[in-house]
Amino acid sequence: MVKIGVLALQGAVREHVNCLEAPNTEIVIVKKVEQLHDLDGVVLPGGESTTMRRLIDLYGFYEPLKEFAAAGKPMFGTCAGAILMAGQIEGQDEGHLAVMDMKVQRNAFGRQRESFETDLHVAGVGEDIRAVFIRAPLILEVGENVQVLSKYGDEIVAARQGNFLACSFHPELTDDHRFHQFFVSIVEEAKQ
Repeated sequence: MVKIGVLALQGAVREHVNCLEAPNTEIVIVKKVEQLHDLDGVVLPGGESTTMRRLIDLYGFYEPLKEFAAAGKPMFGTCAGAILMAGQIEGQDEGHLAVMDMKVQRNAFGRQRESFETDLHVAGVGEDIRAVFIRAPLILEVGENVQVLSKYGDEIVAARQGNFLACSFHPELTDDHRFHQFFVSIVEEAKQ
C-alpha cells in the first residue's frame, strides 16, 4: 500500500484524486504540513504558480516540501506544479522548490484563449496520452540527469528526474489515468 498526497492549496485537487485511485493506493488531500510526514509521494497540481508559492509560504509548506524532495520521495507537478519544481524560471532570479534540473518558461503557450488539447507520446506511459494545455509552461532546457518524456513538436512538455515527474499540461482533466498510474508505479518502486 502506498500513500499519495495531493497538495490542496489551489488547482484541480479532486481531479488528481480521481486519477490516482487504484488498488493499494491511499490518497490524502493535503491541507496541513503534518500530513506530509506519512506520505510516500505527493502531487503538486496546476493553478497559478506565484499564488501557489505565496500559499506554500503562508501555510509553512516550503521547508517541509524541500525536505520531502531531499529525502528522495516522489513528486509529480502538473502545469504550475512543474514550475514549482523547476530549478530555473525564465525571467526570475531563482526557482521555487527547485527540485528538478530544468528551466521553464511560464505561460509559454499563450493566454487562456490559446488553450488547446492534443494527443502525445509519453515515454514510459504510452501513446495517445490526452494533454490539456491551459496557460501552460514550457520546459526550455533540462540537465543531463533529466529524461525528456514527451515533446509537442520540438518543445519539451514532460520530464523525469529520478523520482520527480513534471509536465506542462493537465493530465488530470481527462479520463485517461495512465500518467497518474505511471506516477503511482514510481512511488511504489521508491517505497521498496
